[in-house]
Amino acid sequence: MEGLNITDEMLSANSVTRQLTDQISLAKAFVVIAKESNNLQFAWELSAQIRNSQVLLSNAATRRTPLTTRETETAIRDMALLLYQAQQFHYDSATMIMRLKAKIQGLEEQMGSVNEKSSKYGQIAAEEVPKSLYCLGVRLTTEWFGNQNLQRKLKERKQMEKLTDNNLYHFCVFSDNILATSVVVNSTASNSKNPDMIVFHLVTDEINYAAMKAWFAINSFRGVTVEVQKFEDFKWLNASYVPVLKQLQDSETQSYYFSGNNDGGRTPIKFRNPKYLSMLNHLRFYIPEVFPALKKVVFLDDDVVVQTDLSALFSINLNGNVNGAVETCMETFHRYHKYLNYSHPLIREHFDPDACGWAFGMNIFDLVEWRKRNVTGIYHYWQEKNVDRTLWKLGTLPPGLLTFYGLTEPLNPAWHVLGLGYTNVDPQLIEKGAVLHYNGNSKPWLKIGMEKYKPLWEKYVDYNHPQLQQCNFH
Repeated sequence: MEGLNITDEMLSANSVTRQLTDQISLAKAFVVIAKESNNLQFAWELSAQIRNSQVLLSNAATRRTPLTTRETETAIRDMALLLYQAQQFHYDSATMIMRLKAKIQGLEEQMGSVNEKSSKYGQIAAEEVPKSLYCLGVRLTTEWFGNQNLQRKLKERKQMEKLTDNNLYHFCVFSDNILATSVVVNSTASNSKNPDMIVFHLVTDEINYAAMKAWFAINSFRGVTVEVQKFEDFKWLNASYVPVLKQLQDSETQSYYFSGNNDGGRTPIKFRNPKYLSMLNHLRFYIPEVFPALKKVVFLDDDVVVQTDLSALFSINLNGNVNGAVETCMETFHRYHKYLNYSHPLIREHFDPDACGWAFGMNIFDLVEWRKRNVTGIYHYWQEKNVDRTLWKLGTLPPGLLTFYGLTEPLNPAWHVLGLGYTNVDPQLIEKGAVLHYNGNSKPWLKIGMEKYKPLWEKYVDYNHPQLQQCNFH
């Protein structure tokens, strides 16, 4: 007898194999409907007959010979009787379609609920400060106030004249995360051809100020100059000048960001994250005020790791623009209409919805042009217009897109590779990337970080460091 071709058997109109498989498919649908109708006995009978028919198909495939009418006659007849019985239960096609649609809708609603919960828990996990990081901050703060030598060492290493020397390479990071900031500084220094020409300007908050200073006094990074400031010392940073601080005094704004249930849960949790009102987040719009003597600076987020020498960034011609950034509109959903409310006339009248978006996280800023064009004033204008959150909802990127509209010079995409904190990234892009950005919730210092990308970041963490060992970093 010829060898069995399962595909031919299933496609043949006269094949008993095809008849069995068609019956099985129909019976499986009736099983779902019977269970929905709470007819569990009938659902069990159908399932048992499905298994009998599947055994026949499996045996035929194993022995490599077609099924015969004689050996399948009983199975086909018994299944036909059950399918006829299903019709007597009013499981006709129309009823079946309606019930299957209802089932699908119910599953979609369940999936939506699960996705929403997953998003909430992921957001909470991303915002949670790991115990080890908290421990590190406490230990370093104690060390700073108890060790006068540390304070003297940081002053000696600071080299005041370098802080305003525009012939050097100036970088700024605004962060309250000591370890993340250390990775940014260490990876930049490790891959630099001239680390002694690098100056890092770090700005943190009052809580982490002593710990941040202690860490960069204890550790040196190949001769890199490091300055640590806290934004509370900036006298110009007050509610009369800064719209975000003024909005924080508004009770409605406080309720929106901090109450959690002010709108019945209609607004996703990520839109109400208080970190978007943090001055460390909005300080990027005040860089000329923070560094009044500087002409050019590279801004880095604290969730990046540097893989190459970045000195070439400072010689890029921005063609009279203020912001050098990598564009992200290779996909349509990264254009302006993704981030802004185009039903609002102010947005519709001033901005092209198909304009290309770009990324914060690695930006070269021409501060001379910034001051000349009063870019901070543009930012203030749009922040004040958005006091009711009708122009945009989330974060600093939307106001950035408005503020730097027509003032952004596209950079080679290899300068800034995004997505390591939430998605799969092309390995070739990672290999060639100058700056890798862990944007998204899955930060490399968190347990929820993407395991395959953690080594790229952990490469610049010395887990044998006494302070890290005492706080159980591993």
